[in-house]
Amino acid sequence: MFERMAELAIRRSRLVLIVAVLAVALMGVVGAGAFGKLKGGGFDDPASPSTRAAEVIGDKFGGETNLVLLVRSPEGRIDTPASAETGRDLVADLKKDERLGNIVSYWETDNPDLRSKDGREAMVLAHVRGDTTEQRKNSIEILDTYSGTYKDALTVRAGGGAAVGADVSNQVFEDLILAEAIAIPLTLILLMIVFGSVVAALLPLVIAIIAIIGSFAQLFLFGSITDVADTATNLTTALGLGLGIDYALLMVSRFREQLTAGASVDDAVRRTVHTAGRTVAFSAATVAAALAALLVFPHYFLRSMGFTGVGVVVIAALSTLFVMPALLKVLGHRVNSGRLPWAKPQRSDAGTPLWGRLARTVMRRPVFTALPVLAVLLFAASPLLNISFGTPDERVLPKDAESRQVSQVLRQNFGGSEDSALHIVIGQSVAEAPLASYAGQLAALQGVERVETSTGTYTAGQSTATGPANPALGRPDAQRISVMSGLTPKSEAAESLVKRVRSVTPPPGSHPLVGGNDAVLVDAKESIAAKLPLAGALIVLTTFLLLFLFTGSVVQPLRALVLNLISLGATLGVMTWIFDDGNLSSLLGFTAQPMEMTMTVLMFCIAFGLSMDYEVFVTSRIKELHDQGADNETAVVDGLGHTGRIVSAAAVLLAVSFFAFGTAKLSFMQMFGLGSGLAILIDAIAVRGVLVPAAMRLLGRSAWYAPGFLRTFHGRYGLSEGGPEPTPAPGPAAATPAHPENSTRV
Repeated sequence: MFERMAELAIRRSRLVLIVAVLAVALMGVVGAGAFGKLKGGGFDDPASPSTRAAEVIGDKFGGETNLVLLVRSPEGRIDTPASAETGRDLVADLKKDERLGNIVSYWETDNPDLRSKDGREAMVLAHVRGDTTEQRKNSIEILDTYSGTYKDALTVRAGGGAAVGADVSNQVFEDLILAEAIAIPLTLILLMIVFGSVVAALLPLVIAIIAIIGSFAQLFLFGSITDVADTATNLTTALGLGLGIDYALLMVSRFREQLTAGASVDDAVRRTVHTAGRTVAFSAATVAAALAALLVFPHYFLRSMGFTGVGVVVIAALSTLFVMPALLKVLGHRVNSGRLPWAKPQRSDAGTPLWGRLARTVMRRPVFTALPVLAVLLFAASPLLNISFGTPDERVLPKDAESRQVSQVLRQNFGGSEDSALHIVIGQSVAEAPLASYAGQLAALQGVERVETSTGTYTAGQSTATGPANPALGRPDAQRISVMSGLTPKSEAAESLVKRVRSVTPPPGSHPLVGGNDAVLVDAKESIAAKLPLAGALIVLTTFLLLFLFTGSVVQPLRALVLNLISLGATLGVMTWIFDDGNLSSLLGFTAQPMEMTMTVLMFCIAFGLSMDYEVFVTSRIKELHDQGADNETAVVDGLGHTGRIVSAAAVLLAVSFFAFGTAKLSFMQMFGLGSGLAILIDAIAVRGVLVPAAMRLLGRSAWYAPGFLRTFHGRYGLSEGGPEPTPAPGPAAATPAHPENSTRV
């Protein structure tokens, strides 16, 4: 397969490039509509009780309250005649808006819970109609229409889930633009430093741009047939930029190395595809396998990250394997054109003394050098002992976001906010007496301030009003119950209340479903915990199989898995220390809160895949030397000497594309960017530089062990870096670097 790829690039290079240009143009046209296909949210399990409760409330009662308009009177009190009249006019306008339903206001109900404690503000509750995509669009339009000053008499601010979702969607786009504006120029500068040549530096960026454009095209296609989270744009662009550069960097470096060794352009292309191309294919397979594990989760946020992530990996790999060899063939020795002043002539061995010396030092004293690194990584992982998890809410937004400010006001100035309410729905007819008894039991639970039903309002286990308090909560075939509490949303106490509410004996023959933000959190934890073992097993099995096929050893996959878990534990520990414990919150401008579960799972899978990316980079060269007859120590030292600079450069470049998201205003995107970037650097420096050579030294010959039957299997089906080494042309060219005046060291 790789032989045919090389020959295609050599014989039909210009045709390959023409097809690539046309494909990129087509992908650009298709990808232009990607943002219109994406959805917000996706953090909930569609089969969970809380999600089903929301669906029943939508079917039977027109939907839960997801928009809260906070109305303030500049005159002082909200119930003065002038303010009340203007407030009723506002409500009348809202009821005419077909995008809204279930509108409830203070001026219509005189419900004191809809008025602030100081009497200056009142709430208007509503439901924004439509599915997730329509709700996002409608919410943005509604906020533009009603937020601000109404009739020069009242100020209106928007909060609630719909407003938070609209703010998050807008912020995702802004964060993406800023991150890419930082990452792309900085990446180009770093590539020039690494290569010392303008042309060589531009080649990886070409592949990265193809991968990014392709990622938007696939987002449009996937978004047309299934649910795709809007934050997938951030993942795919970061992955496309980083992996495109990583893979192209490896190919360009190997090609220049072959030219420096005296090979002809055609032979250099062949050897590059045989070796670096094969490494790219295996590396892409390991990253894709880790991301594919996300498909086992029911949350469409994670699922969409899974299939779009795999898609962008495939695009980056294919463009590297087909487009890059054709570019190298066309350019030939001109790949070194545009030499920069600091560039040094590239040596024929293309090794890096620093990494080789480090590997030799570690292998001479593996325990002495590895133990301090292990101690630091384990210490960094220690905050995981106290990790807590949550789901996204308004606190992921910057403090000046209107929806976040409204949520804070609701908690501080109103008795029992919608954010902390539990919404119970019974999808069948319930007699008044059993319903009243059930509501009384709920109201008697610790932490409950009041319970609202169609039969009345209940506090401390007793009814506080006669007759129906809110007839809209009852239907002949269904009943709604609102459980209001003063507990901090998403706290341990709030989660405990959800479980106690679900344990209360319901009216005979009924099957209540409990929803609300805190119920969503409880269900999300249970759902993810239930799928984690399967996802972990898939990652381990696929990684083990791929690395075995690549190395022919059963020890190398185990060694790689253990070291990866140590480095990822350190990364997650640092992120817990920062974002869960709140350290560096003032510097980074976020509010400390529990680790967002789906984003933590996503970060783990991406970081694991990228760690295996560098595992393949390093192991491929070590195995190549080992297969050529080098002893274990020589293979490791020379292998790291040849790949150390490439891996470290690739790691820095890939980390930059993720660290750029540290500038995001959304805290979970900050965590994703900083965590992924940190994981890459820890793996490339601490693991590849110290722990891998130490482990290889301690394992000795057993590092390449496999049972006899597996060796036979690998000999028949394994896909290691084979392929003949092209013979350099005879004469001076075999010993003299071609065009040394334009060669640079990588």
